Amino acid sequence: MKTKLIHLSLLASLTIGSLFAQDKTTVTAKNSDISDNLDLRAVATVFGDAKDLEDFERRLNDPKTQISNLDLNNDNYVDYLRVIETVEGNVHLVVVQAVLEKDVFQDVATIEVERDSNNRVQVQVVGDVYMYGTNYIYEPVYVHTPIIYTTFWVGNYRPYYSSWYWGYYPSYYSYWNPFPIFRYRNHIHLHINFGHSYHYVSHRRCASVYNNYYGRRGNGYERMHPNRSFAHRNSGYSNRYELDSRRNINSPRNRSEITSNSPRGTRETREYNGTTPRTRTETSNPRNNGTRGNSGTRVVTENRGNSPRVTNENRGRNDGPKSNRGREYSENRSNSPRERGTVTSNGNRGNSEVRGNSSRGNSQPRNSAPRGNSNSRGSEGRGSGRG
Repeated sequence: MKTKLIHLSLLASLTIGSLFAQDKTTVTAKNSDISDNLDLRAVATVFGDAKDLEDFERRLNDPKTQISNLDLNNDNYVDYLRVIETVEGNVHLVVVQAVLEKDVFQDVATIEVERDSNNRVQVQVVGDVYMYGTNYIYEPVYVHTPIIYTTFWVGNYRPYYSSWYWGYYPSYYSYWNPFPIFRYRNHIHLHINFGHSYHYVSHRRCASVYNNYYGRRGNGYERMHPNRSFAHRNSGYSNRYELDSRRNINSPRNRSEITSNSPRGTRETREYNGTTPRTRTETSNPRNNGTRGNSGTRVVTENRGNSPRVTNENRGRNDGPKSNRGREYSENRSNSPRERGTVTSNGNRGNSEVRGNSSRGNSQPRNSAPRGNSNSRGSEGRGSGRG
């Protein structure tokens, strides 16, 4: 009976919990979106570097830089972006369209260039409402006046209209496969000139000019997929900027952030305190080869980067008399690894020889104690010493 009551209570609690859970609505921002495949700040950078609209189109489709990552027709190749222009008064409306099929185009963004009565030029890069949501606008502020400005307001100006279309592309162009979204984000930030400024705004300066153009916009992808607009893809967000503010995406805002986030090899930084002496003591292992005594203490002071270092080395050796009969000798070497320096000892020769070499990058003053060195030769019965 008790078991049945326990089961009934558990079932009731689970049912009540599920009812409460149904009342909660959670809006989660997606980690990727179609609009992630073309960064409008990179488009603004390319526009400021171009000498005219033909050069602007070439830079947008350069296979070496790969500014775009859009593959709207899903053929596993990045779509070619063509450029067309419409002019109304002092406003030049530059339209970027993706070429999807024969006579099928989709507007991606517009660059709206306006000159006011004081001859000041204002530029806005606006994402298409279907792709980026409403009023997704960047205003670039260039460090130097772009050369392309000088081509717009001249006599007998003819609006630019790309001559390239589906299956017919310029010789410099070649297909490339799209990146994964996360890799494109890292790639495209290398092609954004953060020496310029990119101000996000929500007010469109040339709204009336764009409204006149709107009925002629390319919407081939939109007609094929009406339920894939930004509003349908991202319910609860008005445009890409608002979406980015809710997503956890590492998006560098300037060149220093790119440098600090770049993967590089591990570097080691050492700091030396000029007032703190560093002392190291090294003692070599004594060897007993006979009755010869050779002991010495050497103090080495090393100055590097205003940081004195003191090295004490104590060596003790007892080398006995050696014979040089029959010119027989054996060679023993002992290399003790040290951070600074290598000591090589060669023993059991007819002429005993001791060498101490300490390799250092800087010259060092040495204070060496006197040494005594005696060699005993049995064949000649005489002794010689070296200081």
